[in-house]
Order: sequence, then C-alpha cells, then structure tokens
Amino acid sequence: MTARSQVLSLSRQAQSALVLFIKDIGQGLLVVSHNTFALLGFAVVAVGIIFASQADMRQQVENQMLGWLNARHEARVEASGDVLALMAEPEAITRATAVDPKELTRQQAAVAQYLARRYRVAPEPVSRLVKEAWEVGQRARVDPTLILSIMAIESGFNPFAQSSVGAQGLMQVLTRVHDDKYEAFGGNLAAFDPITNLRVGVQVLKECIQRAGSVDEGLRRYVGAANLPDDTGYPARVLAEQELLKMVIQGRNVSPSAPRPVREPASSPAPSSEQIAMR
Repeated sequence: MTARSQVLSLSRQAQSALVLFIKDIGQGLLVVSHNTFALLGFAVVAVGIIFASQADMRQQVENQMLGWLNARHEARVEASGDVLALMAEPEAITRATAVDPKELTRQQAAVAQYLARRYRVAPEPVSRLVKEAWEVGQRARVDPTLILSIMAIESGFNPFAQSSVGAQGLMQVLTRVHDDKYEAFGGNLAAFDPITNLRVGVQVLKECIQRAGSVDEGLRRYVGAANLPDDTGYPARVLAEQELLKMVIQGRNVSPSAPRPVREPASSPAPSSEQIAMR
C-alpha cells in the first residue's frame, strides 16, 4: 500500500468516526431534551394539581393578577387623561329604568308615545313604566291606565318629585306613613326607584279603593281628602287623564296638548287623621 492510499484510508476512518460522534451527541441531546420536557410537563401537572386543590390559593392568585391588571389599566387611563374611561361601568345599563318601545304591545306603545310627548319625557323610561303598570295592574286588578294617570297628575313622571308634606316619587306616596311597604325593597330610599315607587303606590291605591268601595272615593282617600270638604278636583283630574289614555288605546287621535275635562269636586264630611294618613 502506498503512502497516498494510507492517507486516504485514515481520512475515511476519521470522517466515519466524526459522523458517528456527531450522531451520538445528537441522540444524547435528543434523549436529554425529551427527559427535560417530560420533567417540565410533570412539574406543570403537579403544580396544576396542587393549585387546583387549593381553592383559597387559586382565588388569591386570581385576585392578585386581576388587581395588577386593573392597576395597569388605571395607570394607562390616568396617563391619557380620559376620565370617562377611568370611570367606565359597563353594567350600569342594568340599573337603567328603560326599555325599547318596540318591546311593548301596540296599545302599550301608543300610550307610551303619547305620554312621552304630553309630559316631554323620553319614551324609553316611560315605556318601562307603562310595561310595569300593565304587569302590576293585572296582578293587583287595578286598571293600568288609572295607575299611569295618577303618576301623570301626581309627579308628571318625575321620579324624584316631593310634595310639601313629604309625598315622594312617581306616585307621591307618603314614605314615612308607608315605610313598612318599602321594607321588602330595602328601605325608604327605594321610594326614589321608579319601579319600587310604582309598586308601592299601586298597593296603597288598591287598599284605598277597597276601603272606599269605589274608584272615585278611593282616589279621594289616596289624596288624603276622604273627609275633607274639598278634594281640589283631584279625582276628576285623574279620571279625565285616564279617559284620554283609554282613547289612545282605542286608536283615536288624541293631541298631547288636549285639554282635560273638569268635573265638579265632590263634598264630604270633616277630615279624620286616618284618612289624612292614607295619603
């Protein structure tokens, strides 16, 4: 064998050894990486099991993460100067006393649109009151148009109205007299929640009508004039407004500025403390 042949042979052997060495290293790294990922997977699973079994720990971590994210968000908002974004409250809409008039029946929608124009209030909150008047009226067996007429005369659909004697809210119920009725709604401040005031007012009205025996006399009792010589024409105004609403329901064209018929106020004996308290 010549020297050149020997050199070529040694070169081939060296290449073969190098290739084998590289393969061995690659296989070793592959095994190590597989084992590492396996260990890492086991570690993640173990931590997950421990984390899932510790409800308090999980809640604490979630609260910390949420707090950190909120703090980051508020910091960015404050830096931008957008106060509205900082005070954003997406769930606020759930507190709004309003519905789309399209959700009402044809008669209810007609009444809502008429009242909105007549009293210059938004149709959405009036629609919610109309819908509630229908539902509560059906349960209490009180005509919903009578309920709405009382709200119209008493407060003009102002849920924050208050009289000189302390009657409050849409239906001007004397909160201090009927505070027991507000207990089911969380207390007297619920008088300024439109729906609560409506429900309590309907209950008071129902009791007045039942005790008086008629709607006319029930309205006199409701206004605290059952035994007064002059009821200031209150029942007449309420019933006149109700007649207009009934005409709207019948599909008749009633102008929002239509005059209200006037009835002669009825007379009655001297007042009693019980009747005045029923206001």
